[in-house]
Amino acid sequence: MNTNGKIIAYTGIGARETPGPILEMMETIAQFMAKKGFVLRSGGAEGASMAFEKGCDITGGKKMIFLPWRGFNANNSPIYTIPDRAYDIAKDFEPAWSTLNDSGKRLKARYALTVLGQDLKDPSIGVICYTKEGKMKGGTGQAMKIAMKYKVPIFDLGFYEFQRESIKEKLFAYLAELSIDTDGLEL
Repeated sequence: MNTNGKIIAYTGIGARETPGPILEMMETIAQFMAKKGFVLRSGGAEGASMAFEKGCDITGGKKMIFLPWRGFNANNSPIYTIPDRAYDIAKDFEPAWSTLNDSGKRLKARYALTVLGQDLKDPSIGVICYTKEGKMKGGTGQAMKIAMKYKVPIFDLGFYEFQRESIKEKLFAYLAELSIDTDGLEL
């Protein structure tokens, strides 16, 4: 979506071990968001991130995939340079930062980019993600903490994974809060 020259993006991320039915839902959500003109921001990881990217690609949507290094997971995204400020943001949310090697720091720092954009000054309209049982763990949990600091609304599908019948209702309410018309979204 482009409003007055401004690109409107959302962040689509989640655990590598996201359950199959949730991955399918993520692909559908990504297709819907692409059709609405929103740009996907993600990190090229296996599981949820790849599901969002696949859904976006099916519809020919626009995406910004922030990789920790060139060719991560065989992804050909050209965005793999991580600015120093992304490291500064990420280390505030990683208690074991000093114990991480360079690769670990790059993996963590890219989450700041998925939430705040390439210049780290343009927060996503929202984050749609999955963490097991909605427990904000792992790298996705770190991205969620960054989103909370910058007041980016979050919808964690994992929070509702055992209430599958209510996911659609809760997701539609979340999208409505973001002023996104849900006509055409079939889950």
